[in-house]
Amino acid sequence: MERHRILGDKVILYRRSEGGSWHYYTFLKGREWRRSTKEKSLGKARDIATDWYMELCAKDHFGELKTGKTLTQAAKIFETEYEATTRGHRSPKWVQGHKDRLRLHLLPYFGDKIVSEFTSGTAQEYRVHRMTKPENWDEENKIGEKGEVRPWKPPARNTLHNEVVTLSMVLKAARRHKWIEQVPDLSDPYRRQSKVEHRPWFTPKEYKQLYEATRKNAANPKSKRFKWHAEQLHDFVLFMANTGLRPDEVKHVEFRDIEIVEDDYSGQNILEIEVRGKRGVGYCKSMPGAVRPFERLRDRERPTKNEEGESISALPKPTDKLFPNEFKKMFNGIMIENNLKFDRSDKPRTAYSLRHSYICFRLLEGADIYQVAKNCRTSVEMIEKHYAAHLKDMIDTSLINVRRERSNRKAQIAKEDDSEQRPQA
Repeated sequence: MERHRILGDKVILYRRSEGGSWHYYTFLKGREWRRSTKEKSLGKARDIATDWYMELCAKDHFGELKTGKTLTQAAKIFETEYEATTRGHRSPKWVQGHKDRLRLHLLPYFGDKIVSEFTSGTAQEYRVHRMTKPENWDEENKIGEKGEVRPWKPPARNTLHNEVVTLSMVLKAARRHKWIEQVPDLSDPYRRQSKVEHRPWFTPKEYKQLYEATRKNAANPKSKRFKWHAEQLHDFVLFMANTGLRPDEVKHVEFRDIEIVEDDYSGQNILEIEVRGKRGVGYCKSMPGAVRPFERLRDRERPTKNEEGESISALPKPTDKLFPNEFKKMFNGIMIENNLKFDRSDKPRTAYSLRHSYICFRLLEGADIYQVAKNCRTSVEMIEKHYAAHLKDMIDTSLINVRRERSNRKAQIAKEDDSEQRPQA
């Protein structure tokens, strides 16, 4: 690490790697103040650090320099608490997301800002900062041999929302430790109610086109070595559309989690599935259309290895996963070939769209919305918001096109008035 001392050793300039940006820090009023110059030139870094230190001393002289716990300290407490208390309840990827947002965006912007200085305006200033193109973007983001500039684009609404949520959680951790009295309102003051749009799904006609395409692909794959995967994909499409499982749930389903039973209502065979996923352990009762794909999966030999490590084909064991492989590339290829990848709103369809299709199909057939929510391990509110509001069959015209019957006297008067107003021949 390269270091330089300026202003009589009161400010230390340093950089961690050769060619990197210079940082600086000092000690004042019993605490360390540290920032980045965002400059690679030592001369410019000296000027920035000198101006910053003079400004800091001026604030100290006039009593404007506040001390207290910083956002960096609150972030360290939050990361430690959150990771320890959510272990086993939140995925490591979700926890890492909070750490990445702090490391990449929040801490570099706020620096060592005192948590007691945070207000609603502070969060709004951060939103404006993230939605504004940096002045030096064209200078710092040249890529390629010809030096072309990487195009800048603002973060998505959901990305910015997640960053503010992380900031809010850090400030809540500071409040729990009594570093601040209350957390300010960090909501967007100009945000209008977001438009509710339906999630991409396959209409009955499009779903038929999809499973006919996967069936054709299973019968005649592009290469013989892909035949087993093509057959698995065809059964995957049918299984998902007849059970409504989430893609992450179906990844954990094993053969021992499924039982073929007779449905008391229809008298047909259905599947009872023990589901493990984002909502913990739940249960699902499938449509009769899921039985035949499951039987094919159960009776289909799959590549495995024996005790000697030799590659062989064998029937799956009860502890084997139903779908041990992913079909993302093959699935996307079939949808693109059949113009099914995007819906009319240009939203891309994925494996999740098969779950959305299952829910829509059940509602179109008149299924009880509460039972559908229970079988899909979701809430009635989510179904009404993202599915029921966009299906025309959910509107009951018998309750809309109602006309109040007129009394006999009123009908007679109306008839007489009508005859008087008719032109005479």
